[in-house]
Amino acid sequence: MSLHHPDTALVTSLVEDAVTAPSMHNAQPWRFLHHAGGDTVEIYGDPGRTMPRGDPRLRALHLGVGAAVFSLRVGAAWRGWSTSVRLLPDRENPWFLAEVTLRRATDPGEPDGLALLRPALRRRHTSRHPFSEERVPGPVLDRLRSAALLEGAQLLVPGPWHTDILRDLVRDAELSEAMDAGLRAEIAGWTRVRDREEDGPSDGIPSYALGPRQHGVSAPVREFDPTGRIPGRPAASFEERPQIVILGTGDDRPADWLRAGQALQRVLLQATLDGLATSPISQPLEWPDLRETARAPHSEMGYVHMLVRLGYGPAGAPTGRRPVAEVLEFV
Repeated sequence: MSLHHPDTALVTSLVEDAVTAPSMHNAQPWRFLHHAGGDTVEIYGDPGRTMPRGDPRLRALHLGVGAAVFSLRVGAAWRGWSTSVRLLPDRENPWFLAEVTLRRATDPGEPDGLALLRPALRRRHTSRHPFSEERVPGPVLDRLRSAALLEGAQLLVPGPWHTDILRDLVRDAELSEAMDAGLRAEIAGWTRVRDREEDGPSDGIPSYALGPRQHGVSAPVREFDPTGRIPGRPAASFEERPQIVILGTGDDRPADWLRAGQALQRVLLQATLDGLATSPISQPLEWPDLRETARAPHSEMGYVHMLVRLGYGPAGAPTGRRPVAEVLEFV
C-alpha cells in the first residue's frame, strides 16, 4: 500500500465495509469506481436497482447510497485514513452521487469518533422481532441525537400522542399498499423465500430475516408476507408501547437525502454500540400525504426521511450482500 495513495487492496476493503449499509428492501443500489493512482472513490446509484412504485423520486435510493458513503468513511477512519466527501459532484450525471477523497490521517485520534463505530458495521441488522417494554434511557437518546446532528440531520423523539399518530400512519400505509397491485408485486420481487443455510440471491430480504408475524398491530413492523406464502413463520406479541424516533432534515433535495442517509447510518451504528436493536420504518414515508403527516408539528424539521423503531430485543438476522466484484470497478 502506498503511504499517500489508496491502493487496490485498501479500496476493496473499504467497499467491503461500505456495502454493509442498509437500503430499502436490501436492494443495495450502489456502484463504486476507483481510478488507479488516484485519491478518490466515486459512488454511483445503480439505475437497475430502482423501485418505480415504492420510490419513484429515488429518495430511498439516495438514503441507501448515503448510508454506504458513511460506512466507507468509518472503514477509512479505522484504517487510519481521513475522508472528505463531495455530494453530487457532476451536474451532467445524476447517478454520480458522491466522491470520497482519502488522505492519510495526520491525527490518529480522529476527533469525530468514526473509527469507534467500525465494530458495529457487521453487528447492525434490522430486527423485526418483538422488543421489551424497557425504555431507552435519556443519555442514550442524547447520543443518538448528537449522531444525527454530526451529519447535518435531526433526530426527534416523539411524545406518546405523536407516536400513536405514527403507528396509525403505518396502518394507513399498509391499507394503501394492499390496494396497489403493482407495489405489492414490487415488494414481493425483493422478498426471497429461503432458509438461512440455502444458497440464494445476495440481495433482497430473505424469509428467515422477516421475524414472526405480529399478534395485533401494536408495533410498526412491515409485513413482507401478507398473503402467507412463506410457511412455518411463528406469531408473537410485540411491545405495546413501541419506541420510535424520527430522522429528518430542513430541506428535501437529493443532497439532503444523501446527508440523511449518512445520518441514519451513524444513528444505527451508535444505537448498535449502545446495545439497542433497531428497525428502520419507511412504509408511511413512501406515500407523500402520509409523509407530510409524519412531521413533528412546530419543529424545525421540514422533511422526514426515516422512522426508526428501537429498543431492547433480539438482534436481526444478517442478510446477503453482493460480492464486492459486482459493485466495484477499477479503471
